[in-house]
Parts: sequence; C-alpha cells; structure tokens
Amino acid sequence: MKGRPVRSLVVAAVSAATVVVAAPSALAAPAPAPSTISWAACTDPTLAAAGAECGMLSVPVDYSHPNGKQIQLAVSRVKHKTTEDKYQGVMLTNPGGPGGSGLLLAARGNRVPNHAGDAYDWIGFDPRGVGASVPALTCDANYMDYNRPNYLPLTHQIEQTWLDRSKKYAQDCAAKNPADLLNNMKTTDTVKDMDSIRRALGAKQLNFYGYSYGTYLGQVYGTLFPQNVRRMVLDSTVDPRNVWYQANLNQDIAFDKNLNTWFGWVAQHDDVYHLGRTQAAVKHVFDEQLLKLSFQPAGGYVGPDEFIDVFQQASYYQLRWLTLGDAFSKFVNKGDWQTLKTLFEAFGGRGDDNGYAVYLAVQCTDVQWPTSWNQWRLDNWRTFLQGPYFTWQNAWYNAPCVYWPAKPGKPVQVDGGKVANVLMIDETLDAATPYEGSLEVRSRFPGAVLIAEPGGTSHAITPRGNACVDNRIADYLATGALPARKHGRTADLECAPLPQPVPPAPTPPAASLTAKTSAVPS
Repeated sequence: MKGRPVRSLVVAAVSAATVVVAAPSALAAPAPAPSTISWAACTDPTLAAAGAECGMLSVPVDYSHPNGKQIQLAVSRVKHKTTEDKYQGVMLTNPGGPGGSGLLLAARGNRVPNHAGDAYDWIGFDPRGVGASVPALTCDANYMDYNRPNYLPLTHQIEQTWLDRSKKYAQDCAAKNPADLLNNMKTTDTVKDMDSIRRALGAKQLNFYGYSYGTYLGQVYGTLFPQNVRRMVLDSTVDPRNVWYQANLNQDIAFDKNLNTWFGWVAQHDDVYHLGRTQAAVKHVFDEQLLKLSFQPAGGYVGPDEFIDVFQQASYYQLRWLTLGDAFSKFVNKGDWQTLKTLFEAFGGRGDDNGYAVYLAVQCTDVQWPTSWNQWRLDNWRTFLQGPYFTWQNAWYNAPCVYWPAKPGKPVQVDGGKVANVLMIDETLDAATPYEGSLEVRSRFPGAVLIAEPGGTSHAITPRGNACVDNRIADYLATGALPARKHGRTADLECAPLPQPVPPAPTPPAASLTAKTSAVPS
C-alpha cells in the first residue's frame, strides 16, 4: 500500500523497467472476445528470459454493464514446468500500490525454494489504468518534479500552495482521463478483473500471491469470491479497518520509528560513514541537513522534499540501508548531492505519474475521505507530534482526494470465513502496513496462519533468502501444508528476520582521509 511513495520493492523493481506487451494489435482494439487472451512472446528482457508470454484481455469498464464499453488489461504468463499430473493451477500475483505494474511478477515463481513454484502458471498483470493496460491513467507527469513547496506547511502560503496544487492535479485527472474509468477504479473493480482473468484462463480456482495493497485485493477477493480461492499468500497485510485515511496516518508514525532505527544503524558503523557515534548524533546531522536544504536546495535540485523522499526508503527496506548510508555520508562529508538526485529519480515518480494517478483513483474512491480540510489539518498536526518526518509528505501525497472527480463508494466488509487456508507473512516493524493489520486479518480469516518476523522493518519482499520463511512458503505451495494455528490474537510461527546489513570496512587510506565536519557531533 502506498504512503509517499508507498511501493513494495517489487513495485520499485517493476517500475524501473519498461514492459512492452507483444500484442500490438490488441493495444489498438479490444480482443476478439472478452473472455480470451491472445498470447504472444513477451519483448521485455526479464519476461523473455523466463520464457513468458504476454497478451491483452478485454474486460468491462463497468461490470454493471458487462456488454458495454471494454478496457484492456495487460497480462503475462510463465507456464508450469512440471508434468501435467503435478500441475497446481494458476498463480495470480499483484505487487501492491495501488498502481504497481505486475507484469514482471510472472517470472517470480523461480524464486520459490525447492522448485515449489514450478507446478504453477505464474500470472502477472497490470491492473486497470496501470502501465501497459489500456487506457493508462495520467494527470500531470511532472507533478513529482523538483521545486515543489516544502512539505512542512509552516506558513499559510505554503499550505495554500499545496492545496492549489492538489486541486489542480485532481482537475487534470478529470480532464485527461475517461470519466467512466475514473468512476470504476475501486478495489472491487480490480477484484472483478481478477476473476475475469481466472475465467479467461479456464481456471476453476485461483491461487494468489499478493504484496502490500495486493493483500487487500486478496482479502476482498476472498470475501466476494471465496469459492474461487485455492491457496493465497499475503505478504505485509493491509488493515481493512483503516482504509484509507487512518491507514496513512498510522504509516506516518511507523515510518519515523524505522528511520530512527536506521539512524542507530548508521551510528554503529561510524567508522564507515563518519556521521556520528550515536543515534542522536546521526539524527542531529540529518535534521541539520534538512534545515539547510529548506533554504537552499543542493545543486539547485535536492531540497527538503527530495531529501525526505529518498531517505524514506530506509524505513521500507533494510536491503537499501547500505546504499542510503553511503549516499548520506557522501552528501555530508563530500558535498555529493548528485547521488541523492540520482536516487530521487530512481525511487520517485518523476516524469511518469501513472502509478500515482492510479493510486489516487483507487484510494480516493474506495471510500469517502474527509471533505473538510480543517480535519486533515488537525489530524496531521496531531500525528506530526509523533511522526515529524513523513506526516506532511504523506498528507500532501493524498490531498487530491479532497477534490477527487469521481464518486466514492463503500469498502467491502472483509470476511474470510469461507476461505479454507491462507499463509500470511509480516515483519513486526513493517511501516507501510503496520503489523496490527496482519493480526486483524488473521482474526477475520479463521483458516489463515501468520508467520511473524519480530523486529524486522522491511516491507513486502518475500521470498528473499530467509530460509525459515521461504521454506514455509514452498511447503505451502507444494502441499498446502501450514504451521499449526495458535489460539488468540497472535502469530502462529516466529522466524528471525534477516540480519541487518554490514557495510564493507573502509580501507585505511579512506579512513584516514575522511574527516568529520565541525557540524557533526561525535
């Protein structure tokens, strides 16, 4: 699920690639029948290397008029590698967002240990409005560009500028996209698309692997189509009680906690980074740089917004700690702002707002957001007291919902009572989807089993080499076997998270030549 920018690592990796669907004629016109996919070889290198095939599926823009206007979903498939007698069916995937392209996930089955993924057809897709699906939403491709107002609205002028920008973005979305699509971008619409994909593939039931927001798709699918669920893996689970206004406020506090954890890690490796020997010292350096950038963007590009956007990744994924530690150190000790600029462009939505437009189109219409800006102001300043780094960043990311040009609906009351079994995984300090959400969904799915990683701060990236977790995923996909479910509101199995990364030791010359600036406390 997205905060700012809420993307699972899967989403970030997929977004970095340009996926070309090898069905050019299908891009121009609907497929010959709404329940079929015309397959051809994929042209994307990752998918091609995996032997994937790609195609387009026509679905109704409005399921209440199934024979009306159609849109096209881009779909990818890597077929099973086992003999037919060992085939376990279709594995539909979603990387999260909402707004993440999922085409590359068709190649993800080979990451499951013990060849347990080989028995499935792995299916990736770009949800409606996303990426290679037609039409794809866009409102203002340069909205996330440089020279934005400071996220922190310390003056009425800054606040009003952001409100004006947010309103203009919503108006641009109305002007540049089909109204019937904007009115049918809810989670329930994508869930119906998922079932259309199932039917097009001739599958009696779906297996599903969802990350982040994808876990909410799984919850709603399991509620609306329980008879069509075979197996389901949910990694980093959305709390259905909080969609979506409160969910974002909860994220703000959790992201700040994880950033402070990263400060402590940087301090532990002061021999490498030279930014302070304590968590408080590193935090002081960070705050000092943030303040300086508020007055003068580094290189004319990296201001406080870009700085916050880049280092939010430390709150998402421990595997990015090394890259960010190196970038922070080079910026403070050597004045290297170019690396931060490169990271901002790699992590953010600069020059392509498709993911952001879809994110808003879904979240702003899944449920009615508060229409009074006074409530937003009060709630966000209150949250700011506990989460000063990311609260206002996230508030402005979502602010177009105040003005969104499509009628909101009501969220589905999630009920997994008719779903036989589900495997859930979550790190207990996951910030984007706080751990309480996994406990809540487990309580609503009596057939679910939860694997927790106590103390882990990473979000939505299984399988990634943690044998305790990955082997349970493999066992579940191979046989349906799950750990025993415990009584109470608790995890059913605990696995230690992967250890925090260790930076390479500096060579003696580098250590001797790198001195702390006078502004850096020891």
